[in-house]
Amino acid sequence: MKWSEVREIYPNQFVKLKVLSSHIEDSQELIEDMAVIKPVTEKRATKELLNSKGDELVYHTANENIVLEVRQDVGLRRFDYHENQV
Repeated sequence: MKWSEVREIYPNQFVKLKVLSSHIEDSQELIEDMAVIKPVTEKRATKELLNSKGDELVYHTANENIVLEVRQDVGLRRFDYHENQV
């Protein structure tokens, strides 16, 4: 399903989606095809988003497009406390 269709069916509300296809362009992920899991009340939107896994997201249909910022993973440096001991 395309985002324009989702916006028509679920006007001005949050929806939980499963991303079926997307592509990355200039550090942004552009969602092309999706499946609606369920509409979400404004009160539960944050909780649903935090409970989303992998290719699921919660987005508001007031937005014209779904564009997600892609962040590079910042690796954690491991420090071995024993290597500097004498």
